[in-house]
Amino acid sequence: MSGADCCGDAVSASILGSMASENGVILDQVLRPSPPMSPRALLVILSSVVLANLAVALYFVLHGAWPIAPFLGLDVGLLAWAFRASVVAARREERVTLTPALLRVARRPPNGTSDEIRFNPYWVRVQMDDPPDHWSQLVVWSHGRGLRIGSFLAPEDRATFAQILKDALRRARETPA
Repeated sequence: MSGADCCGDAVSASILGSMASENGVILDQVLRPSPPMSPRALLVILSSVVLANLAVALYFVLHGAWPIAPFLGLDVGLLAWAFRASVVAARREERVTLTPALLRVARRPPNGTSDEIRFNPYWVRVQMDDPPDHWSQLVVWSHGRGLRIGSFLAPEDRATFAQILKDALRRARETPA
């Protein structure tokens, strides 16, 4: 069963009802950060900054202040690096899968190796501040071990997913294994 995506859009509680399947999966959710602007939009912004910096650099060079030009080039280089870093960071994801016997969180970072954390859903406790603020974290606890989930999501999306996960865990505990 394919997981529903959770990113910039609000996660709806109706997802829960559509997650049950014949193989016992109660929740199968893929969490992703909100994507950056399209590559074309990033290129347009970067091109505009390059043209503006070239005009300013040319003005200063013609007036004898040539040492300013490298700093304007550095400005463009740092902006290009920041755009690239945001595109790479948007590739990460976390897949949360819940069955009556297992809660599995599979993390795929943008670079590096994936990891998978497993919990017995009977012992899992979900912690999230209510109301959520920017610093609120969604933490899954079991046997003294905590795992933050969806740290890249907006606070409202984290809170919505926390409620979906709590409801799904309640259903998992009620379902015979």
